[in-house]
Amino acid sequence: MKKTSSSSIRILLADDHAVVRAGIRQFLEQAEDMCVIAEADDGDDAQSLIAEHLPDVAVLDIQMPKATGIEVTRWIRKEHKNIGVLILTAYDEAPYIMAVLQAGANGYVLKTASPQEIIQAVRNVHAGNSAIDATIMQKMMAQITVNQEMQPIEKLTEREMDVLQLVGKGFTNKAIGVQLSISDRTVQGHLAHIFNKLQAASRTEAVMRAVSLGWLSPDLA
Repeated sequence: MKKTSSSSIRILLADDHAVVRAGIRQFLEQAEDMCVIAEADDGDDAQSLIAEHLPDVAVLDIQMPKATGIEVTRWIRKEHKNIGVLILTAYDEAPYIMAVLQAGANGYVLKTASPQEIIQAVRNVHAGNSAIDATIMQKMMAQITVNQEMQPIEKLTEREMDVLQLVGKGFTNKAIGVQLSISDRTVQGHLAHIFNKLQAASRTEAVMRAVSLGWLSPDLA
């Protein structure tokens, strides 16, 4: 097992195929700043190991026995909000994508991505940024556009846009408060209004919707 340093990104890897886990672990640990601290072969095991080890990032497949990656993501957002969630899967259908992002995942990458792309996705999630595969981004935008045509979106206030731009840059609520000279509670209030207006269930989904509307630059997503 690779030795963990204080600066390493500590990763929990969950996939029900041992060969797949071994391959992912091998190239993740070739990165000097990463260490896989635990592996799980089903959703229940993933939750137990996450609670025990408190990794920085959980890399999850969607389809797993006992609890899916979507269910584990919802549990993480409820119990361990600071843990980053990267979905690494073969599924690229819009319903899976939207369900995962609504559950609160920070990133969604296909297993067909290159090792370097997956490594960078882990780094992005650890830094508090979104990590969305280009193919997934296109499907998301198409789905969001359809949803918006069915449900008109209420415009954000200038201050709400300021908050959302900083969310897109990966700032935490506390850092946003410092940047805008407002309290954490005020930031939370703005985010609640943003989520409601954009009909979004997560920071990533809110940013994606704003990008699709042309309110934010795609570079922020």
